[in-house]
Amino acid sequence: MKKLNFVLTIVAFATILASGISCVNNKAPNPFDAVTENVGNERKKIVIISDLHIGNDLSYSETVKHLSRLEQFLNEVRSSETVKELVIGGDMLDEWYIPSRTNTYGGGTQADFVKKTVAANQGVFDALKEIIKDGKIKVTYVPGNHDMGFTAENVDIAMPGVNQARDAGEKYPVGTYNPDGYPQIAIEHGHRYDFFCSITKGANEADAPGAIMAPGYFFARIAANSFTDPTTKEASTKVPEVKLNDPKNPEQYSKYVYYLLWKKVIEDVIYVKDNFNDTIIVTNVGNFTKTYAINDILPQNSPKDGSIQMNLYNGIFTQANWDERQVYNNVSVMNDINEAIPGSLDHKYLDSQANKQYFQNPNSNARIVVFGHSHEPMLESYNNLDGKKCVYVNSGTWEDQKTRDKNAEIDQDTKSMDFVIITPTKDDKQKVLVGLYNYHGGKHVNVKSEEVEL
Repeated sequence: MKKLNFVLTIVAFATILASGISCVNNKAPNPFDAVTENVGNERKKIVIISDLHIGNDLSYSETVKHLSRLEQFLNEVRSSETVKELVIGGDMLDEWYIPSRTNTYGGGTQADFVKKTVAANQGVFDALKEIIKDGKIKVTYVPGNHDMGFTAENVDIAMPGVNQARDAGEKYPVGTYNPDGYPQIAIEHGHRYDFFCSITKGANEADAPGAIMAPGYFFARIAANSFTDPTTKEASTKVPEVKLNDPKNPEQYSKYVYYLLWKKVIEDVIYVKDNFNDTIIVTNVGNFTKTYAINDILPQNSPKDGSIQMNLYNGIFTQANWDERQVYNNVSVMNDINEAIPGSLDHKYLDSQANKQYFQNPNSNARIVVFGHSHEPMLESYNNLDGKKCVYVNSGTWEDQKTRDKNAEIDQDTKSMDFVIITPTKDDKQKVLVGLYNYHGGKHVNVKSEEVEL
């Protein structure tokens, strides 16, 4: 009897052991390592994410619900055996989306702001730091508009050792990155073509000497106020009427186009209940030190002659100034000012710049272009001037879906969390697969893929 019990015990132990070994052997592979069947197991994949909008204060940050998923995603990147590079395509940190009455730095410095941001989002930054520290995956950061004011030194506080892709010279808030070994791939944030969001040097010398912040900075401050102190469209403050009294004057016409855009966004998108004459926008960033009213930004008719004027950005509404600004932002092919102003709210216009600036540009050899900025994930094919297939992909965003209704039930696990994977195929290194994905429910969901032969 004892012998039988001993045999049964051995059999049971062997069964449990075999089961454990089976579980180990059947462990689900890293999602990045099982994304496609035609890719080998070498480190060849380039992963791109953008528009994380990591906030300084989780009470108003644009990314809160998605933080745990982002941390999970980054840990998957870290444990992958096939990821070669991780590229963060701009708007990683965010000193724009701050409620209008909030002192951005709270009396401290930008470095203090960065440290507070890291502390508020510790899990995400820990994951990034570990990826960089491991040294197996190259991590590159490309500046966006919401983080255009951050110095390279302060970005390094958040991500020690990160590779920073900044254009040469003093144009530090924009950059284009070509991944190692792939000069035909161009990754940038995409804000350099945006009239509201590209670097605006010298626009407000009387108020803020040396400031580069674009008009979109004030848009973001008002937008944050719109969601943290919400009202209804019906109860919101309406934009005063402005008339175009000199339609043959190109500058006046451009200012009127600008006015119409502000009227649309303030009355339909970022409506607020504030008195537009009240000084509510506390700055103290990027050489701005004053507190402004919404009417400092909005165009108005001058009581003297009826012309359209404004307190801030008043001198940027000529084609010559826009061309000069585009040159400063390293734009290759010039755009018309009256297309660029409304184009700031049109993701199709911004996305089309990939084709115009790269694929239809005889001086560009790019075949794959990645933007972020518009928050609209998409993947489209084009032919360049030589008739060769090219692919443009927008990497979307990781920000939560915002709502003014604090009781609204939103399944955030099915919203945004977009990313891109670029990898050469196993059969031919010159054939590159470009894939747009969602991270919904923690799963890699393929939205669309295209193959390009470089």
